[in-house]
Amino acid sequence: QVQFVESGGGLVQPGGSLRLSCVGSGFTFNTHPINWYRQVPGKEREQVASITSFGAPIKYADSVKDRFTISRDNDKNTVYLQMNNLKPEDTGNYFCKVNTWDSSGRQWADFWGPGTQVTVSS
Repeated sequence: QVQFVESGGGLVQPGGSLRLSCVGSGFTFNTHPINWYRQVPGKEREQVASITSFGAPIKYADSVKDRFTISRDNDKNTVYLQMNNLKPEDTGNYFCKVNTWDSSGRQWADFWGPGTQVTVSS
């Protein structure tokens, strides 16, 4: 089954940095684009960054452009999100996501990791 494990979140001060990792399994990792999202209570989940199967960034949210960098290492089935110059508004639960075949093999579905919490605060 499709599964993600995110790591790297934590508490940092404004201006600090974190590097998030997302390890995927249960699907052909190197043929799928991967997305990072974030969510805070009461707000809609927001796409932060996305990357092609071969490692080219597709899009960054305007709010993180020039501060965050998405990358991947297909040999390790891992997507990374380097976050620099963090701001309090970057606080949220960060998830990775893939769109692929569900367990029936007959339709596409979104699959999400459990998330890793990022808190930016003094």
